[in-house]
Amino acid sequence: MRILIKNAQIVDKGNDLIAGEFWLEDDIIYAIGQNFEKQTITFDKVYDVKNAVVIPGLIDVHVHFRKPGFEYKETMQTGSLAAAHGGFTQVCAMPNANPTPDNPEQMQKILAKIKQDAVVKVHQYAPITKNRESETDLVNFSALKKAGAWNFSNDGSGIQTADTMYRAMVEAAKVDKAIVAHAEDNSLLNGGVMHAGKRAKKLKIPEILSVVESSQVARDLILAQSAGCHYHVCHISTKETVQLIREAKKAKVCVTCEVTPHHLLLTDEDIKTDNAVWKMNPPLPSRADQEALIEGLLDGTIDMIATDHAPHAKAEKNTDFVNGAFGIVGLEQAFSLMYTQFVEKGIFTLEKLISLMSTNPAKIFKMTGGNLQIGKPADIAVMNLDHEYVIDAKDFKSKGHNTPFLGWKVKGDTMLTLVDGKLAWSKSLLTISSEMNF
Repeated sequence: MRILIKNAQIVDKGNDLIAGEFWLEDDIIYAIGQNFEKQTITFDKVYDVKNAVVIPGLIDVHVHFRKPGFEYKETMQTGSLAAAHGGFTQVCAMPNANPTPDNPEQMQKILAKIKQDAVVKVHQYAPITKNRESETDLVNFSALKKAGAWNFSNDGSGIQTADTMYRAMVEAAKVDKAIVAHAEDNSLLNGGVMHAGKRAKKLKIPEILSVVESSQVARDLILAQSAGCHYHVCHISTKETVQLIREAKKAKVCVTCEVTPHHLLLTDEDIKTDNAVWKMNPPLPSRADQEALIEGLLDGTIDMIATDHAPHAKAEKNTDFVNGAFGIVGLEQAFSLMYTQFVEKGIFTLEKLISLMSTNPAKIFKMTGGNLQIGKPADIAVMNLDHEYVIDAKDFKSKGHNTPFLGWKVKGDTMLTLVDGKLAWSKSLLTISSEMNF
C-alpha cells in the first residue's frame, strides 16, 4: 500500500519544526520531502495531519499487559491499543503472568497471542528464575532466546541472592541479552509501602527506605562489571541510585536505566490521604530524589523514560495503602505529560524527549525504529502539540484507570499511530473500525 502523510511538521533541531511529507510504501518510509501529490503519484491513502508533528513511534521497554492469567486487569488487545493511543509503536511486556513464560513452550504461546491480538509491536520478556520466584533455579537462557524472549527480568521482585544474580548475568552475557532488574532488597523492606519521610509518618503509613533500592543496585553494578553483562535498572527513584549509576558509567560498567513520568512529576508530598491510587513500587520519591532524577535525565545518566504501565481493577486501588495494589497506568498519558511539563516549560527540548522515549531505547536495545529514516520501518506517531485536553478515564483504551493524573490539563494529543505503515490508532473511530483487525 502506498500512503502519503501531508501537511506535516518534522522536528529539525531542538524544538525547531520544518514542513514535510512522508511517502510510505508498504511497511517502510520510502521518501521524505514535499509536494509528492504534484508528481502524478497515485496514493492508496492520504492522511492530512493539518500541521501536526510527525515523530518516530514511541518505544516503552517496561509495560504490564497481564496476559495470561490476569485478563480482568488488561488484555493484549486493550493494552496494545492503549499503547497506540499514546503514540507507542513498540512496547516490552514484563513476564509476571500466570503461567509465566519461563520455558520455550509458554513463551511461544504468549508470542502467538501477541501476533493474534496486538496492534503494536510487543516484545516479551522472559523471567530470570523459574516461575519468577525461585532464588536458585535459573531459566534456560539459550532455549528462551531461541523461542523469542526479548530480554530477561523478574520485574516486581528483586533477586535477593547475589550468587543467583551473578549466575544470571553470566548466562545473559553468553546469549547477548540484558538483565533488566527491579532493584529491591526484601531484607530492608519490612512491610513498607510508601517512601520514608514526613508525609508517611504523618499518615502513619509503613515506610520504604531509599536503601531498599540503592543497596541492591550497588551490589548488581559490581556483579555486572565482573560478569560482563548489560545491566538495565528499571524505574529508578532515588538520588543515591542516580549517583551510583553515574559513577558506574564513568567506570565503563555496561549499565543503562529508565525513569517513569510519575517519579519525575510527583513526590510523596503530593500524597494527602491514605489512598492506594498513590501507591507505586518504587514509591513516589522525595523532592530531593526527584531533583536528582531530573538532573540525571539532563546529564545523560538516565537513558530513557518508561511508563511501568500497571493496570489494576478498580477494587484493587480503591482502598488504603497497605491493602492496595502497587502501580499506575501510563501509556496513554506519558508523552502528553512529559511534553507539557518539560518541553513546554523549557526544561529540555522536544528533540530530547523523542530521544528519551524512542531513539535511545531503540539504540540501546538494538531495536528497529527510533528514527524517521528512509528505508526504515514506517513506525510513526503524529502529535498535535497545540491541542490542550484534560486527562479523563472515559477516553482510556486500557482497562486500568488507576492514575493520580486524572484531571490534569496537558498538550500533545496523539492524532495517528502507524505500525509498519498500518493504522493502529486514529482520532477518527470510523477509520479505526474500518482498518484494524482484531
